[in-house]
Amino acid sequence: MDLDVEGIIRCIRQGDEGGVETILQAFNREYAQCFFYDAEERNRRKQRELEEFRKNKVRDYEDDSDSDCDDSMEDHNIVLRQSLTTVLMRYIQAETQPGGLRVCLRTLRILSRDKKVLTPLLSDSAILTLAKLAGVTTNTAPEDGNNDLDSDLYEDVMATLMEAKAAWLESGQGCDGKEEQEEGEEEGEEGCCAEGGADDAESNVSNTNSGERDGSGEHDSRSGSPHSSRRSGVHAALARGKKDRRQSRVEKKIREGEEEEGEEGEEEGEEVAQRKEALKILCNVVYNSIWAQERFSSLRILSGVLDRVAKGTNMPAPPSGQFYELRLLFLLTALRPELRAQLHRRAGVSVLTTALEHCLCVQWKTQYEVLLDPTAPPVPQEAYQRAVEILKVLFNITYCTHRLEPDQEDAALYRHLVAVLRFCLMQPCEEQEDTNNLQGHTVNLLSALPLPCLDVLLAVPLEPHSLQSQGVNMDCVHALMLVMERRLDSGEKVKEKLTPILNLLTESCRAHRETRLYLRTHILPPLRDASLRPEEGSTVKSKLIRLMTHMDTDLKHCAADLIFVLCKENVSRFVKYTGYGNAAGLLATRGLLGGQRSKCTGGQYSSDSDSDTEEYRQVKGRVNPVTGRVEEELPDPMEGMTEEEKEEEAQRLVMLFNKLTRDNIFQPMGVDAEGKLVPMACPGDSLSEERESGAESDDLDNVEE
Repeated sequence: MDLDVEGIIRCIRQGDEGGVETILQAFNREYAQCFFYDAEERNRRKQRELEEFRKNKVRDYEDDSDSDCDDSMEDHNIVLRQSLTTVLMRYIQAETQPGGLRVCLRTLRILSRDKKVLTPLLSDSAILTLAKLAGVTTNTAPEDGNNDLDSDLYEDVMATLMEAKAAWLESGQGCDGKEEQEEGEEEGEEGCCAEGGADDAESNVSNTNSGERDGSGEHDSRSGSPHSSRRSGVHAALARGKKDRRQSRVEKKIREGEEEEGEEGEEEGEEVAQRKEALKILCNVVYNSIWAQERFSSLRILSGVLDRVAKGTNMPAPPSGQFYELRLLFLLTALRPELRAQLHRRAGVSVLTTALEHCLCVQWKTQYEVLLDPTAPPVPQEAYQRAVEILKVLFNITYCTHRLEPDQEDAALYRHLVAVLRFCLMQPCEEQEDTNNLQGHTVNLLSALPLPCLDVLLAVPLEPHSLQSQGVNMDCVHALMLVMERRLDSGEKVKEKLTPILNLLTESCRAHRETRLYLRTHILPPLRDASLRPEEGSTVKSKLIRLMTHMDTDLKHCAADLIFVLCKENVSRFVKYTGYGNAAGLLATRGLLGGQRSKCTGGQYSSDSDSDTEEYRQVKGRVNPVTGRVEEELPDPMEGMTEEEKEEEAQRLVMLFNKLTRDNIFQPMGVDAEGKLVPMACPGDSLSEERESGAESDDLDNVEE
């Protein structure tokens, strides 16, 4: 670090608030975009060495970035950042003046991105202090010693810095003086909350199963010690360092002028700015530390956050900083299962539904019908950002209710929520990408809610320009179908994007015959051209059939289920539209290879017949049931052979199959009465034995003669 951390600590010790604010502002400007300190320093050093190599035309260039000297420098920088975090946290607890407090919180927010220096922020005292500054709790921090920056703490920090500096100098890094660092970019990329966003959490952090991340700075929850570290496996879906589009354009402009610290204070007020910074620190701490997640659960901070969100719904406009409250709520419910249940018990669904209505300015026509005005302006970006966070939190606390039968009170609550979700699905945003994202999160939540409550999507009177099926409004179903088509064409994160919408449409088709008829008209129109394989082409049907042989088992079953339900779970009709080769996977899974009709699944299917078109009837006899298309007639391979030659060829083939079976190269399978695959004995066993015994008897006769 180029900045004099020791100088910052001395200014704090001397009570020079003006000097502290000035030097911290310089720190904030330089490290505003720094998310991986050690990696950035190492990359800068590599770049300088490479430039020196090119300048001097040195032929033997060796990259020693992984040497002991690099490790020593990294350790030295970690000690510097950790010492600065310790002193700043104690400085904040000593009730700093408002102006200096905002700058200190911004510095702590930048430091909290680094897992290796989180220890000073993970005590109950530090967490409660930050929570109080964020306005999510009124609890005072527990007394863990004098809150003033006493001489003992000061001496300990300075002694630690001296030891680290001595070790760094001994390693040879300080012989030529302090290394220069390239200055960070002037524009401040804040990386709101979790410093990079939690999208797909939703996916699927929303399901609390993410990839692996290094938890080197986290606390060991098993030992309860804030000084031990371990690897974490729950944070990979939150991509750090990624530019977060959920920041509003206004906040981006403020961020670009971050070097002029006074501007934000004049526009928003000191208290609001401080509360935002404290909320961002809490988000970073929760995101980076399992220990912090457990302490947040024990300290009941979730209740304070929910109360803040509920209070915001009673205001004419959402309060500034509500986005970060919702992000903190999302992180807590995504990473701590017990907090999901706690939030659900505290009427979290009702509070968040009201917040979603308030955010989108929803107006009601009837109990479960929201007013959709085609002339209304699109959803503003600020409202879109908050709405997405609310939808993710609602998914976290409701995804287990899909198969449950809600009581009367819960059913009314969920139907009210579904009516609001219909508005989210039908109302556009300012940008098309935002519209797609809002619809995607809406689909995820709809797939998690109890199926009987989704009838609200169809219980809307027909309008002059409404799409309809048997007198039922299909506008919402059509919007869902368009979402599926866009995701089929996206080609990115296919499983995460397609599985929810495919499951939702499948369950809706089972429950509502009008939905099934409408989707079947658009996805499985009557067959007319049988010259192509079912999976060939650019139609929605062809794309879904291609997914039926996808390498991902869940995805291919979801696609097959949708087409199977559109065929009213009739095996022969399913094979007709997809071909036996594509259909075999689902039929084998369900025990339907024998052609039996699927057992009753509660689907509400109409009694309409699937009459063939005139074009299909003309070629029906020549359609290959395996490929699902008309194949060219091939010459008969046994033409010109006598009956004896045909019989001999058949016996030879049976013997070859028998040999392959005995050598365990493959296992012949058959279909039992229930339509399931079962091993079967090779029919060539008896023939082979008879042939072998006959050959032996012939040999004996020859010997006797």
